[in-house]
Amino acid sequence: MSRENILTKVKKATDSLKDKASYPEYDVEQLLSHPRLEGANSWEIFAKNFKAVNGKPMTSVQEIIDLLQSTSQLVGYCDPALFESIGKKIADAGITVETVYDRSNYDRYQFGITRATGAIAETGSLIIDDLLTSDRLAALSPWVHIGVLTRDEIHRTLPEAIAALGEAPNIIWATGPSKTADVEGILIEGVHGPGEQIAFLLG
Repeated sequence: MSRENILTKVKKATDSLKDKASYPEYDVEQLLSHPRLEGANSWEIFAKNFKAVNGKPMTSVQEIIDLLQSTSQLVGYCDPALFESIGKKIADAGITVETVYDRSNYDRYQFGITRATGAIAETGSLIIDDLLTSDRLAALSPWVHIGVLTRDEIHRTLPEAIAALGEAPNIIWATGPSKTADVEGILIEGVHGPGEQIAFLLG
């Protein structure tokens, strides 16, 4: 069966779903990981849990520049909407920053700077969706991904994040760098996605 036939069948099946199914009722308190929620504020909680999964929370552009220079990741993409606040400062440090992502030349980009839809403090996850992320491949293909968010976009718990799911056709929850493990349980990072996941707090 051809790719077109498969996608046509999937579209036909999903077109009939006018409304999302309602969420089942459950006791939220039973699902929360209370030790993971200890902290003074949402960014502190998120940063702690993000570090625990080998993510790198950052609050200054200089931290990004230092990482890129120390690891020789010197060519990348920046969402045009973020260029003045972040990309220009990185470019001024002698790093190549482009605002048009050439998908035919994806392997050229060593880092990508995109908007994150938000984050989940409880799990240390970045949320990336197709409505706010300028180019999904720019968030998934380069070795370094820098997801930019604001404090008010951090959901405290997993149930809060689920309740806030929007209408984007694709939503990704990235909990640190990409990971995979073989049957022996050997964990390897950066196999099918970024090997460095950075969360940058804007403002």
